[in-house]
Amino acid sequence: MGKPRALLASPTAPAQTAAEELRQAYDWVPIEQAEEVVALGGDGFMLQTLHAMLERRRLLPVFGMNLGTVGFLMNDWGLDGLVQRLERARPFRVAPLAMTATTVEGETCVLPAINEASLLRETRQTAKLEVTINGRVVIPELVCDGILVATPAGSTAYNFSAQGPILPLGSALLALTPISPFRPRRWRGAILPEKTRIDIRVLEADKRPVSAVADQREVREVCSVHVEIDRMRDLTLLFDPEHALDDRITMEQFIA
Repeated sequence: MGKPRALLASPTAPAQTAAEELRQAYDWVPIEQAEEVVALGGDGFMLQTLHAMLERRRLLPVFGMNLGTVGFLMNDWGLDGLVQRLERARPFRVAPLAMTATTVEGETCVLPAINEASLLRETRQTAKLEVTINGRVVIPELVCDGILVATPAGSTAYNFSAQGPILPLGSALLALTPISPFRPRRWRGAILPEKTRIDIRVLEADKRPVSAVADQREVREVCSVHVEIDRMRDLTLLFDPEHALDDRITMEQFIA
């Protein structure tokens, strides 16, 4: 297998079956000894793998193979020729977001987000949010179901469903997208340089509770959230040349 590589698989039956086939066909090492990782599963398992590496503070390139549903962040599954595919794979660097959420009780939690950081109303009442960009209040009161900040890698996920823009990988941009905005009626979001510092304050936090979510990890009843890119912890995804992530992001804009 050349350089030492670790094999990780989601607990689903297809991924476990594929992992057994790969273990019989190739040599693998524990992740502590690896220089690269092969991950089997779907996009959710890829995010889980990347978050685990962020928590361990040991970031390795990851080559994912799709054995899930969408597999946007994954390559096609294949047993044969894996060594050659890994040697030809193109690296793509993805900078996660750092979300700092402060609760109404005064507790602070810092979480990474690879796809998006979002604020969501917790009850049937709309949220009221104050949006600040680089220290300047740009929206004194946004009445909505929520708001999210998406990276280019995550712009085709929740952000796109909320009618946010698709951002090309390498564009050095972030998407700030409201979720079901009511006031101001005509504001549909913004495209911001990745160096932008975004602060969102929850107005009437006791009456209109809001949660903050970094990918799949949630903090309940927040009063403020700070989001900015974390360039100190770049992640590397490996793709087959014919299935490069930037090409896939581009083509998503033409799917009806």
